[in-house]
Amino acid sequence: MTEAERLRIDKWLWHARFCKTRGLAVDLVQGGKLRVNGQKVLKPGRAVGPGDVLTLAFGGQVRVLRVLACGTRRGPAVEAALLYHLLEETGVRATGAAAEQP
Repeated sequence: MTEAERLRIDKWLWHARFCKTRGLAVDLVQGGKLRVNGQKVLKPGRAVGPGDVLTLAFGGQVRVLRVLACGTRRGPAVEAALLYHLLEETGVRATGAAAEQP
């Protein structure tokens, strides 16, 4: 895999719309909330590419996904969804009727 097929993890998280800004993506990575292929990543400059498996822990959820592409820009959500495949999602979401119960 060439370097052109890889992208900084903070930029990839931003392109894939997991974070609203690259600054928030940096905070996520430096906060220890991310693993790449099972190894904790603390540096936002870590390169990822197609085939890498990411484990993200934020917002009360843990998401495991496979990187399918790097992307060239932060496009619409439909385009961002093509950058990854969700393998697993766990956690509690406060939505609907469950959020209204005491």
